Amino acid sequence: MQQMSGGQALVRQLRAEGVDTVFALPGVQIMAAFDALYEARADIRMVHVRHEQATTYMADGYSRATGKPGVAMVVPGPGALNATAGLGTAYASGSPVLLISGQIPTESLGKRQGQLHEVEDQLDVFKPITKWAHRVTRVEEVPDAVHEAFRQLTTGRPRPVELEVPPDTLANLGDADIIEPEEYPPAAVRARDIAHAVQMLTEAKSPTIIAGGGALSAEVGAELLELARIVQAPIMTTQTSKGVIDESDPHYVGTNYVGIGPGARVLAETDVLLAVGTRLAFRQGSVEKPPRIIQIDADPDEIGRNMEAELGIVADAKVALSQLTAQLRSSGVSKPPRLEQIEGYRNAFQAEIRELAPEQTAMIDTVRERLDDDAILVSGSTTVGYWSTLAYEVRQPRTYVTSGYFGTLGYAFPTALGSKVGAPDKQVVALAGDGGFMYSPQELSTAVRYGINVVTVVFNNGMYGASRWDQTHRYGERFIGTDLANPDFVKLAESFGAVGMRTNPDGFGDALTKALDANAPVLLEVEVPNMMPPFQIVS
Repeated sequence: MQQMSGGQALVRQLRAEGVDTVFALPGVQIMAAFDALYEARADIRMVHVRHEQATTYMADGYSRATGKPGVAMVVPGPGALNATAGLGTAYASGSPVLLISGQIPTESLGKRQGQLHEVEDQLDVFKPITKWAHRVTRVEEVPDAVHEAFRQLTTGRPRPVELEVPPDTLANLGDADIIEPEEYPPAAVRARDIAHAVQMLTEAKSPTIIAGGGALSAEVGAELLELARIVQAPIMTTQTSKGVIDESDPHYVGTNYVGIGPGARVLAETDVLLAVGTRLAFRQGSVEKPPRIIQIDADPDEIGRNMEAELGIVADAKVALSQLTAQLRSSGVSKPPRLEQIEGYRNAFQAEIRELAPEQTAMIDTVRERLDDDAILVSGSTTVGYWSTLAYEVRQPRTYVTSGYFGTLGYAFPTALGSKVGAPDKQVVALAGDGGFMYSPQELSTAVRYGINVVTVVFNNGMYGASRWDQTHRYGERFIGTDLANPDFVKLAESFGAVGMRTNPDGFGDALTKALDANAPVLLEVEVPNMMPPFQIVS
């Protein structure tokens, strides 16, 4: 064993686990950890932010771009509570994020003394939005706890974890051993489950595949496409799995989102549905007669959660699909071609959404035309962002980011910053509204300080658009609480040293190209009217 401080044990174990970046905001309870990060600054980059909410958003964005766990660090109490929005977003999206939180002194735990930043039973705050939460109080326990955190992050269903360490534990000296990182091979899949799935797909006359966020996490795009070609199946995605396959592939038919998508049309003609890494959360009534379902998921709690599965396979998706395709190939199964039918599904869906939202989809098509195939698009809680889930063609994995079912207003800009830190050589564009962007404009400071050259498109309609649309069409134009007094966005960006630009929908394409070429953090304001969101369609 080596003698070291708790902060040193924490940072050295993070480094052993392969961590190269920590997103943090300082405070008295975690300064010993900051001092240890100073010692390790050649190996671990610390990006410090202007609000704790950005720590977990950026860690999430980093994780989405890289496929590796993202790490955030904050003080307890208000700092930890500020970080919960980003942690909840990561939980909803199946993203592996580690939040390291400070604590009050060990001797004061549970005594309600009114210590600085004290929250009684702080661990309980994190239970609904983490896979695992734990507190350590002794230096020698720190490496084991960090190692366990990474085991939780990298096995089973990816979801965030939280580890909290009191300030005295971080500052105290003790004997500790740094643990070597481990690889955790997935469990074997039961042979009879694979045989049952082969039988169902062989008998199927019109099978369909739907891939969720778990499929993207497992990186099974190649396996899905091979399987689709063997059994002649269309592939649908959810909002969190966009990009699991190249969406220009002829087997891809579209994304299901907020009750819109090819799902109802395709499932009406499907006899066997293979669901991979999705909880099958179709809107009630959208599937009148469910098909026979094969559900593959790493989380046993998701099997049959929303739709009854004839066959549930609890397994790593890559292992299960590899075995399934191998057995289908060896069985010599042959299906009549369905590409013409699949193309019909896709074309009907694309025509529908472009008829519903011509202004929104025109701007989304412009974004697609101007971005590289490997560019990362972070779709915010704004009308163009919502429609991009349905209309934007994603061509590579880990290049489309949403907040999942959490629908987190304000997450897009800081999440995009984290994605750019993780993938510095890729274009990164955030789609934000004027309401959502103003949750974290101070992070322009972070972008400029670290040279994080994200292009943030702010669609400015002077209001909380979706809520205003709701008031217009459901509440008789009784407007209250939805109008906004905005800053001059160009001057705001320039005041931080970023590039500010302004345009309208007609000039959007050229302005976006100029922003991408700027080689600087850019805020591109697009002045727009209020437009219809996909979850409040008015005929």
